[in-house]
Amino acid sequence: MIISNKWLTRSLLPLLLTALLPFQLQAQQLDRIVAVVNEDIIMKSELDLRTQLITEQIQGQGVQLPPSDILRQQVLDRLIIDSLQLQVAENQGLRISDRQLNETLEAIAAQNGMSLAQFREALIAEGQDYAQAREQIRRELLVNQVQQNNVYRRIQVSEQEIRNFLGSDAARQQAQAEFLLSNILIALPSQASPEAIQAAERRAQEVFELLVGGAEFADLAVSASNAPNALEGGNLGWRKQNELPENLAAAIATLQPGEFSRPIRTPGGFHLLYVRDRRGGDVTLVEQTLVSHILLTPNEIRSAQQTRNLAYDLLQRIRDGQPFENLARRYSDDPGSGSQGGNLDWAQEGQMVPEFEQVMINTPVGEYSEPFESRFGWHILWVRDRRTQDMSNEMMENMARNTISQRKFNEELDNWLRELRSQAYVEIRNPG
Repeated sequence: MIISNKWLTRSLLPLLLTALLPFQLQAQQLDRIVAVVNEDIIMKSELDLRTQLITEQIQGQGVQLPPSDILRQQVLDRLIIDSLQLQVAENQGLRISDRQLNETLEAIAAQNGMSLAQFREALIAEGQDYAQAREQIRRELLVNQVQQNNVYRRIQVSEQEIRNFLGSDAARQQAQAEFLLSNILIALPSQASPEAIQAAERRAQEVFELLVGGAEFADLAVSASNAPNALEGGNLGWRKQNELPENLAAAIATLQPGEFSRPIRTPGGFHLLYVRDRRGGDVTLVEQTLVSHILLTPNEIRSAQQTRNLAYDLLQRIRDGQPFENLARRYSDDPGSGSQGGNLDWAQEGQMVPEFEQVMINTPVGEYSEPFESRFGWHILWVRDRRTQDMSNEMMENMARNTISQRKFNEELDNWLRELRSQAYVEIRNPG
């Protein structure tokens, strides 16, 4: 199965905006180390630049800036966490290829109604550094890959949890209900003392009272929240209700757009949630395509050009009457589907990478696609049938498993980042 990376969009967008902000870093005669993070270092110039970029981003959003020392500490904390995650990536041999990076940038350009070349020209025309923007996005893709690899392996979903979820009267409604959320987190350290818990609760109550008094939620998120998204005004993007921990989901169930919750205790601290918008809540029909494919990937004995040529040769053989299934079993480099004659079963929007999905949608039933390339290699598709399907039992179970996994991921990510920080050697050297 070839899975899409759509989950990246939510976390990349604010960081992309940060990366693309125009700036001019003045040459400095002196620089110094402001933090040592294991064997890595963070320089004052790096902290200055990131603080400048974050300041411009916050001002561009119309959000009130916190005091400069608080903002600077927030930025330094972010740089430390990013450094630790990039060190994990290096130790685990993780990389983001130019093809993966270009596909992400092409998707962003398309959202702005441009080709990648037009997007690049537009940025340069505005005086922005395209090369630096590319590398910033590469780092953020790498951080997301590290999180996926290291957090999901800590998560297990039992069959009993799935049954409990599916047994809920509101399962279908919750599966589709989505909320546009922001959050403020007053964090608790691991193994917090009663005094620390009380202090955090008092601080959360103070923030709640400021909100009741009319303070802007995004302003308080920047100045008071300990969450990783604090510098984005606490923006969480669109979240399904049942992807949230149960007590957080329950807290927003009755909230209308524009309303916020009271402080909610979780193992990580005290949360305040702000519902900016709400959508869905009904079961919808799903358009599905029954599709098979042959995947050909370049290797040590077959170059990229030879792989392309083989794809066109196989398509001609199919048109000449050779069975698709036989050729898939013999030639396909997708071990999962190849042994099944190329069968990928019923697929729907969001399951496949964009190139695959676009060709699948545009190919008529019973027809074969022209060979096309994705980051996995060269494909030939056979669209066998289409249907409009309501939520089947199997789909409901997959939805339940994915939803529970996502709920646990959101909780476990905070735990993993805290552990990563607590186990690291971090020395702060006068960041002011």
